[in-house]
Amino acid sequence: MIEHAPTILLIGLISAVGIASYFLTPREVSEAGFFNGKDPRGLAPGLWTLVLSQVTTWIFARSLMTAAILGFYYGTPGALAYAAYYLSFLTGGLIIDQLRFRHGYKYESVQSFLSDRFGGAGVTCYNFVIALRLLSEVFANLLVVGGIFSVVIGANLFGGVLSTGSIDDGGGLAMVVLAMIGVGYSMLGGLRASLKTDVMQMLVFLAVFAIALTTLITHESFNFAAIASAEGKSGALPGWVLLGVALLQVLSYPLHDPVMMDRGLIADRRTTAWSFVHAFWISALCIFGFGLFGVQAGILATEGQGMQDVWQQMFGPWVMVAVNAALIVSAISTLDSTLSSASKLVVVDMKVLPHSVTSGRLTMAAFMVGGLAFCFFGSQDLFAAVAVSGTASMFLAPVILFSLLGGAQIALWSYLVSFAAALGGAVLYFLINGKKAIGIDAMALMGVEHKYTALLYICIAVLVIGCGAFALGMRRRSAAASI
Repeated sequence: MIEHAPTILLIGLISAVGIASYFLTPREVSEAGFFNGKDPRGLAPGLWTLVLSQVTTWIFARSLMTAAILGFYYGTPGALAYAAYYLSFLTGGLIIDQLRFRHGYKYESVQSFLSDRFGGAGVTCYNFVIALRLLSEVFANLLVVGGIFSVVIGANLFGGVLSTGSIDDGGGLAMVVLAMIGVGYSMLGGLRASLKTDVMQMLVFLAVFAIALTTLITHESFNFAAIASAEGKSGALPGWVLLGVALLQVLSYPLHDPVMMDRGLIADRRTTAWSFVHAFWISALCIFGFGLFGVQAGILATEGQGMQDVWQQMFGPWVMVAVNAALIVSAISTLDSTLSSASKLVVVDMKVLPHSVTSGRLTMAAFMVGGLAFCFFGSQDLFAAVAVSGTASMFLAPVILFSLLGGAQIALWSYLVSFAAALGGAVLYFLINGKKAIGIDAMALMGVEHKYTALLYICIAVLVIGCGAFALGMRRRSAAASI
């Protein structure tokens, strides 16, 4: 019984968070509350509710684990590269401010802006990418949960990073249970429930994360000089390459994340602006801090040791409860936000179903089932989901530069060329990442030795093609107008 006490504590803590989430969720909710997060008086959330909600929806389980994995393999540059994606809060704040207060879409959606400039085709391309983004968020967070419980119960996941193997019955059962918890209270209250529970979940996350991080920094083996120079198990160069990729993607990345965009459309200008600023520094520090767990594991790991093995040796079972609890609580908090944005996308923005709370709930259930299906039949590479969706989002970079910031009128064909280039780049990276499964060595065809170098080249090509097409489209329209 004593040897199972840490596992029992972990399950008890997660159960308590799930039960508390149900109690915090409003039982009666209007359409404005379900889709737009309004309280019963029709008021928007305050600053720190919005900040904590922004942070907890972006410090999700997949991001925490990815930061640690990149730190394990590529040292401090790997952890820094993933933390750089959180500059998206600053670029996202700029996008929201331009959209709402320069172009006048104060409480409307990104789809309204795209529809006015690129018509139905422009909106369809955008909806396709963000629907894939939302689906990937569901499966990636559940995948981390499955991995944790597989390791706790004695099975394996993450192909050598945590250990070796695949999800066992214990991990699979944990994913299904957490999915039911998340979709259950999300269907009750929608975005209003997400905002209320995010605050509680974020405070729990910060508490358990503080315990784990303090233990890491005060451990006898921890040395700041060693951390600063750490190159990981596979060398630092791919980490620096990924930092370049992140800086290229960070402009367009927030615009393809409906969770962030939805939270930018519900409060006044000042509250919204400060929520993005505070969310940036809090989330970046948390992500980099968790990345240090991977960096330290890479320093201490012997040949054949996985990251989880080193953590067990360093911390023991009780501190590992805090580490695993931080991951699972972040997964719960992200799932409800992802599902609320999915319901808004399908019902409000795409108008596929009648505008009602019932339609929103049906959409949530469908996305959760889809995410679970990907867990059992899809890829288990966590960063692949970030890289593929981030590359696909890059068709929006010229939209931001030319249309949103520049105010230019652009021909539809330019938008479609940019979309085709980004989608083609995402598919190419997917092929590179899955070459063993499909029998295609796309890296050899590109003349590169590492998949992240290929990803950097793909991102540069996508940006050049997209911006070039927009520049040509803008000039042609201007010339036509002057005749």
